Formats: sequence, C-alpha cells, structure tokens
Amino acid sequence: MTDTRTETDSLGSIDIPADRYWGPQTERARRLFRIGSERFPPALIRAVGLHKWAAAEANRRLGELPGEVAEPIKQAAEEIAAGKRDADFPLPVWQTGSGTQTNMNANEVISNRANELLGQPLGTRKPVHPNDHVNRGQSSNDNFPAIMHIAAAQVVTERTIPALQTLAAALEARAAEWADIVKIGRTHLMDAVPVTLGQEVGAWARQAALGAERLREAMVRLMPLAQGGTAAGTGLNRHPDFARVFAELVAERTGLPFTASDNPFEGMGAHDALVELSGQMNVVAVSLNKIANDVRLLGSGPRAGLSEFVIPADGLSSSIMPGKTNPTQSEALTMVCAQVIGNHMTVTVAGAQGHLQLNVFKPVIIQAVLQSATLLADASESFAANMIAKLEPNRRRIAENVQKSLMLVTALNPRIGYDKAVAIGKLALKDDITLKEAATRLGHVSPEDFDRWVRPEDMVTPGATLEG
Repeated sequence: MTDTRTETDSLGSIDIPADRYWGPQTERARRLFRIGSERFPPALIRAVGLHKWAAAEANRRLGELPGEVAEPIKQAAEEIAAGKRDADFPLPVWQTGSGTQTNMNANEVISNRANELLGQPLGTRKPVHPNDHVNRGQSSNDNFPAIMHIAAAQVVTERTIPALQTLAAALEARAAEWADIVKIGRTHLMDAVPVTLGQEVGAWARQAALGAERLREAMVRLMPLAQGGTAAGTGLNRHPDFARVFAELVAERTGLPFTASDNPFEGMGAHDALVELSGQMNVVAVSLNKIANDVRLLGSGPRAGLSEFVIPADGLSSSIMPGKTNPTQSEALTMVCAQVIGNHMTVTVAGAQGHLQLNVFKPVIIQAVLQSATLLADASESFAANMIAKLEPNRRRIAENVQKSLMLVTALNPRIGYDKAVAIGKLALKDDITLKEAATRLGHVSPEDFDRWVRPEDMVTPGATLEG
C-alpha cells in the first residue's frame, strides 16, 4: 500500500500519494481521465514552469503578490522549468480541452512545494494558495494558450530549424562534391536527359533549406501571447499591466521576441498560429519524404535495382537474408513524415473547433505540434549523419546508365528535328543497338557529327548543345 495524505478542496476530501506534490484537483483528474498513455512532452512541462515563474514575478513587480509569497512560487516554478518535477505531472493529454487540469496540476505542485520551502507540510494550501497566489491574474483559458506558444516556439527554434539547417548543409556539401558526376535524370520514373548528381542532390538541399525558412516565417505569428485575456479575453481580475510585463519577462528568459497580444480574444478562441505552424511542418514532411524516397530508389539493388547510390551499411540486416543492407534511415524518416502529415490533420480539425470565446481542443493541438517538431528534428539529424554523410555514388553504374540511355537523342532535336530524332531512338530500342549506330543506319547523322553533337556532359547546362 502506498502511503497517502488527505487533502481537502471545495468538493471535499481525497487521498493523495504522500510523496507527490500535486493536490486534490490533480488527483480527481487523474482518476477521472484514465484515457490512453499519452502524456505531455517535457518541453510543455518546462514551458509551464517558465510561465508560472514569469507570472509570479510580474505580479510581484506590479504589487499583486508580496515578495515573501512570490519568491517561493518562483523557486518552485524554476524546479519545474529545470525538469525536476516531471513525475508530479501525471495527467494525460485527454482532459478538459482548455488544459485546465494541467494548469491546476501546476498550481497545486507549485503551491505545495512553495509551502514546503516555507516550512509547511504538503497539503496546507497556506501561506501560498494554488488559486489565489500561483494562479493570480490568470485563467487556464489564457495561460494554456500562452504555454502552447512558448513551448512550440522554443522547440521549433532550438531543435527543428537547426536540424533542418544541418540536413541542408549536409546535402549542400554532397552536392558540391558530386557536381561533376553526369548521370541520367528520370521523369515519370523513366529515363530522361542527363543531369549531374550535384544538381539532383542540390534540389534536396534547397527543399531542406526552404523548410527551415518556412518555419522561421511561422514563428512570427507565435510571438503574441494571449496571456492577459483571463477567462474570456477581457482581462477580468488581472492588473492592467500584467500582460505586458509577463510577455517582457518571457522574452527576456527565452531570447525570443514574445509580446502581449493586442487581441487575446483571437489567441484564446482560435489557434490559427499553431495550425499555420503545423501546416508548415506538413510541407517539411512532404519535402523530407521526397528526399528519403529518392535516396532509397537510387540506392535500390545492389544488383537488380537502380544501384546509383551505395547505401551505407549500418550493421543492421535481414533476419533471414544474410548481409542484406536496407535503407533503414529512409524508412525511419518516411514513417516520421507519415506521422507529421497525420498530426497536421489532427491539428486542422482541432483548430477548426473554436466555438465563440474558446477553442477547447488545446491539449491535442499542442501535443501534435510538439511531437511533429521533435520528430522532424530528430529524424533530420539522424538522416544527415547516418545516411547523407555516408552515402556514396556508384560511379561505374552511373556511367553505364548514361552510355546506354536512349534519351541522349534529345540533343539532336535542334540539329535534325524532332521526327528524325524519334526515328533514331525507336530503331535503337527495337534493334538493341546504340543511338550512333541507328543514326548512321538511317542516314540522319554522320558518326562524326554524332560524336560532336551528342555529349552528355554538354547536356546539363543551357545552350551547350547548340554550339559546335
């Protein structure tokens, strides 16, 4: 049997595990919402701690809380922000849609810890009260949206954007390294005109770089914080300057340009900024899925596929086929992309559920946004380090594919016209001969002109095939 203590609130008495800092509201919610195994990620809990610290300090500066109350609140909140109280946040994502239970969870943990710091036993609710002091000038309806913005902005700024930049840099380096490797391009998954491997990989690098740029642009709409709207957006029961001072403190602590929203009604009743951010991450997922698929297509083989890339051997193999090397990093990345794309559908539906003055899908929105941001960061870094940095071109196979490609006949279009070029290509395919042999047999191009005009290395830049 776990030791318990008894606490009392407006609904009566309830037993709580003796070693836990949460109070009766959290315990009631823990018993009521036994739904799923999903818990808020550490990033959100850290943001809760930062939020409560800033709220206490703002109230202290504005004379709403005496220093002897504000200081232990701030100390307890700092412990949450530092990750020392994660075990005291037991509630699932699936709770009241305003995030009220997690806000009350924070209020109770901070109240109990603050009172403990002041020499009082857990459960006393004095001299620091969870509602009167820790939640001073706040409502779950405005502080949870603020926490959502803080957590999302920090994760995307500190993890997702740098990870995409790392991937873009890795791809740019390989593109430069492979700039002189001429290969056959493919459109519709069929042979096309030549490109360089550097051009192909450079396109992937651009996708990754644009992904980081898209996320940076979305950050602008996350900076206004709805804190200060309190229950319905009007700012009832808070100091007139609370929203401004709170935002300034959060900006100072995070290094991000947070401001008090000039319309907290919008930030509480809708979460369009987070839907936009999720949409940009959806675009990133689409980009990364394309890159990962291209890599595994070009690396298919090693003998019966395209085999233009040598997939790095990562020590993992088939359980039945000895020595088989699979594109595991591509598979992991594309699964992440599938999850992010699915998360965006969740955020889209949840974001559309704002009714009048409050959106009540807040927990699932921030859960999905933070999961997407973290997964994209982790997977991008892993793909850069374990796939792109170790990937090698199969130069022999690439050269063979260029040599036997029928689409080199495209270089003849400006010289002899499309119809004659088609006849050369069709004859070469039908009789399994080279383009040069087909051109000579049909009398459309002499061997000497063919050698001058059909040069794969000249086909990868504009205008080169028109010279000579």
